[in-house]
Amino acid sequence: MLDHILSILIFFPALAALLGFVIHKDSIRSYGVAVSFIEFILALVLWYNFDSNVSGMQFMEQLPLVPTFGINYILGVDGISLFIVILAAFFTLIGIASLGETKNIKNMIITLLFLQMTMAGVFVALDAIIFYIFWELSLVPMLYLIGAWGGPLRIYASVKFFLYTFTGSLVMLVGMLFMAYFYYQATGQWSFAILDWYRLILPETFQLWLFVAFFIGFAIKVPMFPFHTWLPYAHGQAPTIGSVILAAILLKMGTYAFIRFSLPLFPDASVFYMFPIAVIAIIMIIYTAMVAYAQKDIKQVVAYSSISHMGVIILGTFALNVEGISGSIFLMIGHGVVAGALFLLVGVIYDRRHTKMMSEFGGLAQVMPRYATIFGIMLMASVGLPLTINFVGEFLSLLGFFQQSQVLTLLAGIAIIVGAIYMLAAYKKMFFGEVTNEKNKNLPDVTKTELVALVPLVIVTVFLGVYPTPLLKPINNSVESIVQLMHDKAITEEAKTRIPTLVVSKEIKITRTSMKEAH
Repeated sequence: MLDHILSILIFFPALAALLGFVIHKDSIRSYGVAVSFIEFILALVLWYNFDSNVSGMQFMEQLPLVPTFGINYILGVDGISLFIVILAAFFTLIGIASLGETKNIKNMIITLLFLQMTMAGVFVALDAIIFYIFWELSLVPMLYLIGAWGGPLRIYASVKFFLYTFTGSLVMLVGMLFMAYFYYQATGQWSFAILDWYRLILPETFQLWLFVAFFIGFAIKVPMFPFHTWLPYAHGQAPTIGSVILAAILLKMGTYAFIRFSLPLFPDASVFYMFPIAVIAIIMIIYTAMVAYAQKDIKQVVAYSSISHMGVIILGTFALNVEGISGSIFLMIGHGVVAGALFLLVGVIYDRRHTKMMSEFGGLAQVMPRYATIFGIMLMASVGLPLTINFVGEFLSLLGFFQQSQVLTLLAGIAIIVGAIYMLAAYKKMFFGEVTNEKNKNLPDVTKTELVALVPLVIVTVFLGVYPTPLLKPINNSVESIVQLMHDKAITEEAKTRIPTLVVSKEIKITRTSMKEAH
């Protein structure tokens, strides 16, 4: 099974989704929980058998599809992608388990299982065309989730989400086709294998415009300023489970792709664009934090805070060193856990009151003490309180970029403080003071089912905040290979200076061999 565990992780939920069409609607919830639980166990088996001391790809699979043009079914996982795959399985399980009463629940669960397939595929695909197929397919179930179960503006939100991300993906596809062409020019063979592309050393001018082609597709997905306008609508109109999956996993596709594609393929361009991108990241942190502070809808507060945190991830990614990139990957996981939990918590109160306006609440800590406690813990994690998961990622991201620019890092650090202001202000409005609204006086506290979904997230948030080593060790090993590869491929003196060199180990060399040798 281990020889094909990545394929199983991809196609098991898809096959289960097809079988779900013949499952009776009264049994579909139990069926969905069982399928997602098995998927999560498979992800844990993958982690258990993963060698944390090896930085190269593991569990690789290869099957020729269109060999004439170098298109192959190639899968693999390393420390960069491993934990995002686990996170996707984890949140699919939690999302399905926490589903309340909803219309057409059978269709929703089937949609979520198809979405699980596409998420797993994106993070383990090592052929650019296979990656692109899963990348695009992920749009369809999310479009359906928003359009079928969203709020009053769901059609506008879903269409805007689709058009933005699909347009960016087409530009990215053009860049992929050029990369395959350059590989053909260099070797006489077509190849869309990402590890084969790592061997190419492109002239700086080619790197600059190819970087932009990939950047547009990835930046819209993150989303980076000024491509971010689709996200508040998507979050605001999506059902709770849609917002949870979007924040926890789908946004990470863009930041993951920067590390998998942009940095190792275009090291000189990454250095050239490093400071402009850092400025954009700081604008993301400050601007969206200020917008979040002005919101009256608690879900919009969480949505804009999500964009702000993605700015910190971008900053760490373009630190171009081990500390920054490892911190950004860890923060991807931390942000996924925390933002996913916050959207679940917003869904809890929405199910009871059918409103997300903060003015409708006040004094909830007296009525729902368990809910207030869990919300408070996740809020503290969101603002980066030490001993919580986000602090580790934010600290390493800023530490990494501090080596590139002390001034910009200082600005980013100050900007993060704004996040504490708007989150604490929102918490004060909702939970402190007297209960003034009669509708809130008899609200039930979190149920056992809701606790089953929320308590594991609290445990993960605190445990990895105190002891992040289980994740950081494999992440660091794989990031070291990427940074060393970037340094070795760098052409300009500035790039060689900005990207640190490391001691090259036997394992690191694995990622630089051809696809055939690696397999």
